[in-house]
Amino acid sequence: MTDRTSLALDDQTDVGSYFVATYPPFSVWTTSAVAAEAAPALHAPPVAGVPLGMYLHIPFCRKRCHFCYFRVYTDKNAQEVNGYLDVVARESELYSTLPAIAGRKLNFVYFGGGTPSFLSTAQLGGLVSRLTARMSWTDAEEVTFECEPGTLTESKLATIKSIGVTRLSLGIENFDDRILEVNGRAHRSPEVYRAYDYARSLDFPQINIDLIAGMVGETDENWRSCVQKTVELQPDSVTIYQMELPFNTTISGNLLKNTGRFEAIASWSTKRRWVGEAFEALEAAGYHVRSAYTAVRNPASTRFVYTDRLWQGADMMGLGVASFGHVNGIHVQNHDTWETYGEAIGRGEIPLSRAYRPSGEERMIRELVLQLKSGSVRPQYFRDKYQVDILSRFKEQLSSLAGAGYLQTPGADLVALTREGLLRVDSLLKRFFLPEHTGIRYT
Repeated sequence: MTDRTSLALDDQTDVGSYFVATYPPFSVWTTSAVAAEAAPALHAPPVAGVPLGMYLHIPFCRKRCHFCYFRVYTDKNAQEVNGYLDVVARESELYSTLPAIAGRKLNFVYFGGGTPSFLSTAQLGGLVSRLTARMSWTDAEEVTFECEPGTLTESKLATIKSIGVTRLSLGIENFDDRILEVNGRAHRSPEVYRAYDYARSLDFPQINIDLIAGMVGETDENWRSCVQKTVELQPDSVTIYQMELPFNTTISGNLLKNTGRFEAIASWSTKRRWVGEAFEALEAAGYHVRSAYTAVRNPASTRFVYTDRLWQGADMMGLGVASFGHVNGIHVQNHDTWETYGEAIGRGEIPLSRAYRPSGEERMIRELVLQLKSGSVRPQYFRDKYQVDILSRFKEQLSSLAGAGYLQTPGADLVALTREGLLRVDSLLKRFFLPEHTGIRYT
């Protein structure tokens, strides 16, 4: 195989995980660590000064997108949805009595999915009433709510606003109806504009638009049109992801079986170019790039507290089937099936399926690789928190990135990626992993 052929193969969007969500990789988390590590952590007092957040997984959708790799259900009736919400509320009650959680204020809340806006106004109101009876988020810095445009009405948006949501995130992904259809999205472009107008009329503090670079059928012309339409809407922030193909997506299954059902996915170089073009267009319109995935109109007032806190090691309760959390330094994940999750709650147990206690060095690496997604890190942060000089500890890695043009010359005060480095940051992060984690499956 020639070098040119090898580079071409590396550029293809193949089946597998690309996005680095945490460290160490999920594949090293174990069932045995639930009793050995997670249980003692939950029954210990919290570390002073560490903020606490809550993630709620609402796993219901009108349709399953062909690129979706989350735990979602499209076949549940209203009674089953209500039953699930009862279980989630009970899980929050169980958490609220534990020494690691009891009495703490929530710094951030995130309604994710699935499709949180799939819930009816009555279902949402009932869930929030039960959750806030034990743990109020009145003083939270941020409450985020993910939405699918076709599930939104003016009255539902008013209910979402009334529960204290500060950032409404609209999963638009693309403005072209044919591409939405090919990729299995449930909404269409008229619903996008109607939902956006409703949301603006209610004066949400922050409205975010999600786009995906690399959906099946996307072209240069389509992508530039999507970016232009986004700029015209003038959202407070824009999130753009480069599409990956983890093993459990419909597209991945068809690619592995070589059925030919789907068109070829754009290469990584094309997706990087598209995101780069989007960032340039947004910057020309007055936006500021704040991470590998986000641009904001006003950096002084538009924040992403959820990611900022997690990238700095915050605690987070992960409520719902398959949810991830982090408490007192321990990574945890809930049972990932409807039955096992509900049965554990029914027994009065926190429904954990696996956990992991990272070493001090692993915690430091986790924060380094995640914070690099923002485009830069400050060495002083790691000296103060971990007593580690990252310029020395990672001299070889930093030098190799700088030599490849992905990193500006590291300085004592700031280590910053170039734009080219930022656009491919997830592919660079494994350079900082410990040797035992570099050759293993991520998930």
